[in-house]
Amino acid sequence: MLKVEIDPGSGFCGGVIRAITRSEDFLSQEGRLYSLGAIVHNDAELGRLQKQGLITVNSLEEVPEGGTVLIRAHGEPPATYESAQKRHLAVIDCSCPVVLQLQRRIRDAYIRLHQDGIHGQIIIFGRVGHAEVLGLLGQVDGDALVVENPQMLEEAMEKLDFSEPMEIFSQTTKSPLEYKEICDMLLARGARLTVNDTICAQVASRHEKLVSFARTHDIILFVSGKSSSNGKVLSDLCRSVNPHTYLINSPAEIEAGWFQSGQSVGICGATSTPKWLLEQVALAVRSLD
Repeated sequence: MLKVEIDPGSGFCGGVIRAITRSEDFLSQEGRLYSLGAIVHNDAELGRLQKQGLITVNSLEEVPEGGTVLIRAHGEPPATYESAQKRHLAVIDCSCPVVLQLQRRIRDAYIRLHQDGIHGQIIIFGRVGHAEVLGLLGQVDGDALVVENPQMLEEAMEKLDFSEPMEIFSQTTKSPLEYKEICDMLLARGARLTVNDTICAQVASRHEKLVSFARTHDIILFVSGKSSSNGKVLSDLCRSVNPHTYLINSPAEIEAGWFQSGQSVGICGATSTPKWLLEQVALAVRSLD
């Protein structure tokens, strides 16, 4: 018989809970709401909200004039708000407070690095093209270097002026260990570097707990949308300590051949994975016996 446990720390982060709650409140009254980008990187949860009237758009041009648009937890650059105002769109701003604070800190740093003849450099550790990163770039008119990994930083080293000061920031959902590795690479080159601690505390604390959870089970089922940046980081973390880690999007992707009778199965997920989906996966595993 399989032993199944759901990680108590998995499930939506505070920012996602806030965005979904506000969207549901609005939909219960109005019946239609436009989300600029997927409100959460999880197909099952998106499908549930779509049934309530949530429409995902990739551009404000897709929103009828006078409509209401939701800004998701990832945040947006200033140009988005200006465009919404020009098109007479109502805005429900669900930008995560942690992201908003990061945006402000990057703006302030940019001012510091470009005063009194200084020509400093902003560096962002994050996924190229990610919505949060695009919002951060918008705070400084795109004048920042984005690096995803050590290899990308190594390739960009020759473009950096080490005689000028630098400040580095991390996308809020990145790995603390990878962020430290990036910072250490710059410091080893003699960079006059100010390191800003901008990884979400809720995300950072999960890494240590998730490592412990993954180690105490024979099999790990990590439930996440394939487009979730946080999901990739955390599933890779689980796999680094437990090679029997499987990344799935739904119960339909479970394969009976992964399990042997008597094994312990741990079920966990990203900050964009709803609790109800984790429970469905647990139910599906238990039904294999």
